[in-house]
Amino acid sequence: MDERRKHYRPWDAQHSCQQAVSPRAALPEGDLVFFLLDTIPELDLSAFHQYYAQELRGQPPFDVTMMTTLLVYAYSVGVRSSRKIAAACERNLAFRALVGEAPPDFRTISDFRKIHQAAFRPLFLEVLRLAGEMGLVKLGNLSTDGTKMGANASRHKAMSYGYMNKDITRLEGEIDRLLQQAEQSDAEQDAALGSRRGDELPAELKRREDRLLKIREAKARLEAAACVQAAEEQRRRDAEQAQREAEGRKRRGKEPAAIDPTPDDKAQTNFTDPEAKIMKQPNKGFDYAFNAQAVVDGANQIIVAAEVTNQANDKQQAVPMARAALDNVNAAGIERPKTAAGTPVPIPNTADTGYFSAEAIDALEKMGLDPHVATGRQKHHEAPVPSVAGAAAPAATAKEKMQHKLRTVTGKLLYAARKHIVEPVFGQIKAARGIRKFLLRGLQKVSAEWQLICLTHNILKIWRRVCAAAPK
Repeated sequence: MDERRKHYRPWDAQHSCQQAVSPRAALPEGDLVFFLLDTIPELDLSAFHQYYAQELRGQPPFDVTMMTTLLVYAYSVGVRSSRKIAAACERNLAFRALVGEAPPDFRTISDFRKIHQAAFRPLFLEVLRLAGEMGLVKLGNLSTDGTKMGANASRHKAMSYGYMNKDITRLEGEIDRLLQQAEQSDAEQDAALGSRRGDELPAELKRREDRLLKIREAKARLEAAACVQAAEEQRRRDAEQAQREAEGRKRRGKEPAAIDPTPDDKAQTNFTDPEAKIMKQPNKGFDYAFNAQAVVDGANQIIVAAEVTNQANDKQQAVPMARAALDNVNAAGIERPKTAAGTPVPIPNTADTGYFSAEAIDALEKMGLDPHVATGRQKHHEAPVPSVAGAAAPAATAKEKMQHKLRTVTGKLLYAARKHIVEPVFGQIKAARGIRKFLLRGLQKVSAEWQLICLTHNILKIWRRVCAAAPK
């Protein structure tokens, strides 16, 4: 028998597990963790420090810069759970490089994220300012889009308006029966209770009363939302009627039905996160989610504005997102391109058909933008529209003018660029980093988390640019 065999490199398990390992010596020189250790302390973190300036009691907290760097690194590599971050601080060499020999526990990490929600927006601007100083933001094409991010809310913790009315009636009947039973047994209980009062609330009754209270609160939320929608519909009808009267036209067809401020029986709200809404998902299903919006610069996929709304439709988001982008650009000290005469050049702003409305186009142009917003969807395998030249007819509507603009050579190039500007950003966040839903609850907290997610996206872009420019 042939006794030859493959020889392996020597391995001593006991020696390996006792050997001290230095993160600096073990990790690559250009690792993200070392880049953050050099970069985050140079940013303005005064928004994080303000909380501790007002609270001087108790033991010294963990270093603010260390905790901020830890949170930024964790989100950059797709680790967001406070328990998973705490576990990584004990087992992961890169996390150990951040926290040293005294890692924070999961509760400390969770509290830090909750306490400093308002500080993530200034940090987003600081990272955007850094990207601007490095020349990564050119303002040649600001592309706007939104993506549905799952909410931290279960579909099983929701109820429709119609079922609420039925459940309220059922619970009120059960509570009445329980109260009658309690009154009937008072005489028997008095003899057994002795010195106790005997009017303690039964656990079963308390459970039903608590549920009844939550249902009534949820019902009130749906009714308030329905009243707001009814008022908006009334304003829309009044505006249309005023326009008809000004033009001397009469309404065609029969009069519309009266506006009913009562919620539809199928209208739902969630008990876990009341501000989350049912939205259509990419898999054609429906689930509770938020609409995460982003405005991305075309040069290096830097996010210049990041907001969250619980409205599934994007039509009302074009103007607020453009305004947020311009405000952030100004706050970050990024100069807008100018002509030879020194006047600002209109910044192209591209968006899909979900953002189009004549009012939005007019508002974007007044803000100094050059909107290129689709007016409809192009069918698959449809023949490309031939290019046109010149300006649209003066009498053309806003929709016709936009269609003409998108058929020009410049318009086609600008709008086609959306496919490699804003759409890949959501893929990098969702697929590459695995961030598909929010951990926090409530629109305000979710908005802060989206700011953190987007600023770490920008951090990764800056880090890769630094690594690419570093000498080999």
